[in-house]
Amino acid sequence: MNLLEIQNLSVAFGAADHPFRAVDGLDLTVRQGEIVGIVGESGSGKSVTMMAMMGLLEGQGRISADRLSFDGKDLLTLGSRARRRIVGKDISMIFQDPMTALNPSFTVGYQIMEVLREHLGLRGSSLKKRALELMEMVEIPAAASRLGAYPHQLSGGMSQRVAIAMAIACHPKLLIADEPTTALDVTIQAQIMDLLVSLQQSQNMSLILITHDLAVVAEIAHRVAVMYAGQVVELARVPDIFVAPAHPYTEALLASIPEHSKGARRLSTLPGIVPGHHDRPAGCLLSPRCPYVQDTCRSERPVLTGQGGAAVRCHYPLNVEEAR
Repeated sequence: MNLLEIQNLSVAFGAADHPFRAVDGLDLTVRQGEIVGIVGESGSGKSVTMMAMMGLLEGQGRISADRLSFDGKDLLTLGSRARRRIVGKDISMIFQDPMTALNPSFTVGYQIMEVLREHLGLRGSSLKKRALELMEMVEIPAAASRLGAYPHQLSGGMSQRVAIAMAIACHPKLLIADEPTTALDVTIQAQIMDLLVSLQQSQNMSLILITHDLAVVAEIAHRVAVMYAGQVVELARVPDIFVAPAHPYTEALLASIPEHSKGARRLSTLPGIVPGHHDRPAGCLLSPRCPYVQDTCRSERPVLTGQGGAAVRCHYPLNVEEAR
């Protein structure tokens, strides 16, 4: 059963008569207990997609979709009050930079307890007890003494653990982790990822991991969605997508991993840049950069098609027989 269903999601910014589509016709589903990785270069629409789904872009972007459903509830028709009962409780998000995600004016204990008060109605000693349990759950040492600490008194790794504690406080059904290790050193990154996977398994949460790190995706995700210029260009299972990518952009991403260029004079790269607001091609958005481009690619926009849990947005997909 699908916990999250997104069909034909679009997010547009700018003037109504000439909008810029940061997300363009996106389809995505997430099952209960599934880990889905979303990869793609900066600006591809990964974070905007999740913020639009959560209703965090009201007043900033224009959002439309054929279907936006979570746990059987239609998010498109929910009022702001009903949505607030879901976001932060059943759907929660860990943002990219823990140092800016936390409010510097309040202690970390207060910020965790605020979530518990708002969504679970806890008060008094039970409130503080639960906050302490959460600090210990995310493996913060000397948790009791850290409740009164301010964010600036914690390291980046400790701040990220506090952000995780806030995100899992209400036993969410869906946790979105947006580049959760970006600001951390390598050893702390591994600890944070191990912690997220452990929490996901123990609580049977669905987890959406937004990342640039393909190695992490290969290790923990069940499926991968590859985004380019606001579109999902490939969706496939792990390890299928790493063995036989179907989209040229996915192939280029995998080829750019430094380990794949051992012995070469230069790292493998994809020439050109992502199309911007004023230079979007009429056909496939990758066509100006694609080494396999044909006339059809330049004139006709491909749609996402597939079966068996795998899909690709390409007129001439690669490795289709091998990957599927």
